[in-house]
Amino acid sequence: MTDINFLGASAEADSRGADGSSAASRAVDLRWDIIELLFFAYRDFVGDADHELEAFGFGRAHHRVMHFVHRYPGLKVADLLDVLRITKQSLGRVLKQLLDEGYIVQKTGNNDRRQRLLYATPKGEALVGKLAGLQTDRINRALAEIGPAGTETVRQFLRAMIDRDDPDKVLETIFAASTSARG
Repeated sequence: MTDINFLGASAEADSRGADGSSAASRAVDLRWDIIELLFFAYRDFVGDADHELEAFGFGRAHHRVMHFVHRYPGLKVADLLDVLRITKQSLGRVLKQLLDEGYIVQKTGNNDRRQRLLYATPKGEALVGKLAGLQTDRINRALAEIGPAGTETVRQFLRAMIDRDDPDKVLETIFAASTSARG
């Protein structure tokens, strides 16, 4: 684990104005509170799954691949690359391990034999279900603290954090499903 060096913080404190704000924060209203909450929330959200994945010799990349393959059966490898924003080389090692260990199967497309379509096996579905259960428990605990009215606000906030100019087919599906579910 990396040590945090707070020496820079005291130097910054010396350059603060009369109102206590630094030159950088006076120039731009930085959201350190939200930035740090997102860091810690992400750390703990993925940490639950990370601990479980270690037993299988898997990491976060495996989890991300398994999640999207499970959620979107028949997902094309090309679309998975777009969703994850990674290269073929980065996906190759992870996908090979998941295929070799029987968590995912790959089939050719019916109309285009060049397409590689991915499906979770029952073994893969069980793993994704276990990981999603851990993460759902954390989400439900957090949502219980803010109440039902806050749930929609959280959903809107997270959607607003995602780049909307990205022609991501999976995101379009998620947005359409979440809109129709609330319909």
